[in-house]
Amino acid sequence: MNIREILERNPIIPALKNDQDLKEALESGSEIVFIIMANLMNIENIVSKLKKEGKIVFVHADMIDGLSSSNYGVEYLINHVDLDGIITTKHNMVAFAKKKNIPVIQRYFILDSFSFKNTIIHIRENKPDAVEILPGLMPKIIKRICNLVNLPVITGGLIDEKEDVMNALRAGAEGISTTKKELWQI
Repeated sequence: MNIREILERNPIIPALKNDQDLKEALESGSEIVFIIMANLMNIENIVSKLKKEGKIVFVHADMIDGLSSSNYGVEYLINHVDLDGIITTKHNMVAFAKKKNIPVIQRYFILDSFSFKNTIIHIRENKPDAVEILPGLMPKIIKRICNLVNLPVITGGLIDEKEDVMNALRAGAEGISTTKKELWQI
C-alpha cells in the first residue's frame, strides 16, 4: 500500500469519532477513512461496513475503548478486525505494527520547540509509513516537518473550515484528517 498515492487521490480524510458519522463517511468520495474513536464492541462492525464500500481503513489503536494501548492491543486488531493500517502515538506500537507488515501512521502533537525537535528525532528512529501532525493549524511547522522528513505528512485537529485545509495543503501536507463532515466533500 502506497499511502502517498492514496493521499494524492484523497487529500481529505474523514475521521470518525462515533457511529453516527459512519453513514456520511460511507457516502464520502474519499477512499480512505480514519477511525479515531470506537470501542471493542463496535470496531469490527464499523470497519466491516467501511470495507464493504471499498474504503481503506486506518484504526487509531490508542483510542479503542476496552482495548489496551499495547502490542497486544495491536495484535488483537490485526487478528480480529479487517483494518488496512493503524494510527498510534506510541513508539513501541509503530515498531510492532511494522514487524507485522501493517502500515502505520504515527501521530505527533507539536506543542513547543522541544516537542518539535523530539518529533523529528522519533520520526527518523521509528520510520512510520506516514505521520500525522496535530494541531493542523500550523502551516509554518507543517512546512518545516515536510522539509525534514521524506514521509507523507497528514495534519489534523482543529481543522474547521476550507481555509484551514487549503493552508495546510499549501504548506506541504499531503492529507488532512478531520471530523468536520462539511469538509469531507471538498
